Amino acid sequence: MPTKVERWKDEAYGTEIRDHLERFASEGFQSIPEDERDAWFERFKWWGLYHQRKGQESYFMLRIGTPMGRMTPEQLRTVGEVAREYATGPVDNPEFGEAYADFTTRQSIQLHWIDIEDVPDIFEELESVGLSTMQACGDSWRNIVGSPVAGRDADEHVDVWPIVRDLHDRFKGNDLYTNLPRKWKVAVTGDYRGAGQGDINDLAFEPAVKELDGESVEGFNVRVGGGLARKEPRFARDIDVFCRPENVPAVAAGLSGLFRDYGDREDRFNARMKFLVDEWGPEKVRSVLQAKYVDDELLTAGEDLREGYDYNAGRADAPGDYVGVYEQRDGQHFVGLSVLVGRMAAEDVIELADLADAYDSSMIGLTQRQNVIVGDIADEDLSEFLEEPLLEEYSPDPHPFMRGSIACTGTEYCSLSIVETKNRMVRYARWLRDNVPVPEGVEDFHIHLSGCTASCAQPQIADISLRGMKTRKDGDAVEAFDVGLGGGLGENPRFADWIEMRVPADEVPGYIANLLGTYEAEREDSESFRSFVADRDEDELADLAEPEATSYEDPYLANTKMTWYPYAEDDSMSASPAPTGPNDEPLPTDD
Repeated sequence: MPTKVERWKDEAYGTEIRDHLERFASEGFQSIPEDERDAWFERFKWWGLYHQRKGQESYFMLRIGTPMGRMTPEQLRTVGEVAREYATGPVDNPEFGEAYADFTTRQSIQLHWIDIEDVPDIFEELESVGLSTMQACGDSWRNIVGSPVAGRDADEHVDVWPIVRDLHDRFKGNDLYTNLPRKWKVAVTGDYRGAGQGDINDLAFEPAVKELDGESVEGFNVRVGGGLARKEPRFARDIDVFCRPENVPAVAAGLSGLFRDYGDREDRFNARMKFLVDEWGPEKVRSVLQAKYVDDELLTAGEDLREGYDYNAGRADAPGDYVGVYEQRDGQHFVGLSVLVGRMAAEDVIELADLADAYDSSMIGLTQRQNVIVGDIADEDLSEFLEEPLLEEYSPDPHPFMRGSIACTGTEYCSLSIVETKNRMVRYARWLRDNVPVPEGVEDFHIHLSGCTASCAQPQIADISLRGMKTRKDGDAVEAFDVGLGGGLGENPRFADWIEMRVPADEVPGYIANLLGTYEAEREDSESFRSFVADRDEDELADLAEPEATSYEDPYLANTKMTWYPYAEDDSMSASPAPTGPNDEPLPTDD
């Protein structure tokens, strides 16, 4: 029997939801029938709108899709202006102020505290500069990920930007793929560093070469069924298919059609491509793809280029991200700026867009490590650009603990999260920077903090993985983390080994400090942390360090999930001002 979500989607879904959104916007939040809200909130996701959590009724998160994280300065400025005007709530965040934009691990942008009454105006402003929220969420093609500097990167196999633009245009709003069993995540990688992170996507096109008719042809090998969610991570599996760049759309259509027709619509937990690949195996996926979904004969896989991957690969000889200064093909430079936990104040977003314009940049890029890139900086302007005051906050040469810290939304807004995340990861990173020596030769150290097992912060592929839990300490219920070690991608990807369970949140920095002390003392020469972990068995890893209370203080140790907003002076559910209307005005009641 189809799930209730499938029944809701059968009644209304896809592009038509916009008409309903605009009707509810004109009539106000209270016009959404209370007994239908779950259904409408699920449908709204197709247009990038997520209802925020309990205690924040009437507020929404809005997600903007940016293919491969690529934008113009004008588009970035519009995002900042929309955030400043519409994404402010009843309480400021103590670290980030009243308005900000979140850059995500899938190269999208999220804004919070959105009132449904403002959605039509927001859509109009975004669309005026070519931005959209269509299919930023929901059961459809999501934002396509890859390298935002495709076509500019001097270290590149194939320029995939034209391919990604074509895929984006073909599959956004396409009725054939409007209603899939669940989300469909696609990565297209054209560089040698593996920046698309194809291993953790439903569908991945990865750089490869193949000898055809005596000629070496550049193209892609195809992998399917990757993903991290819940406690069921999978790396995408090779289906023995090579495709030329011009064949990518046909293969992409075939595989998403296959998932549409055979994905599980009776159990949403199993409605992901990774489970279909588990059931069928890669050989059957290829066979059905060939028989039912593509006309041309599929070519067997070519020679992959995975040995060169360094993006989030934990290698001692490569930085593994885009932070820093890099040369473009045309002799200009792109500069990667570190954005701690991916959150940037709205005024800073606007200032960065203005700065990019001032230096004649035509490209802003968002990366899967929640950072931002400014492209097209002329060689003669580079020194001056690097001295700009804004770069003191968003540095191209940050401390390793600041550079490698990623966090998801957490209990600040998310109904799934178990613990507070963003502000905590900021505090962790600053405490580690000020108190823990960085092992010699370590340029970046990846700590991913995820509020629950949904894995939006991609914790399984980090040097240190933190997964939100609860535990008891001194008789009190406190927020805690499972701790994993040694995950990452690259030529031979591996998921983190979960070593410590339910460590109280205030003892995590002490654990990391002790762990890095052991790593420094016991590693061989310049051995990377990932290799250090991989060389040890489970018992040895468990003995590397112990959690410890330190000078680090955690203001969010209590159960933030039971607050209406973790940073409010009175954070009890009964103190919530929601539901509210535009400008945080209380909605009228029937009393």
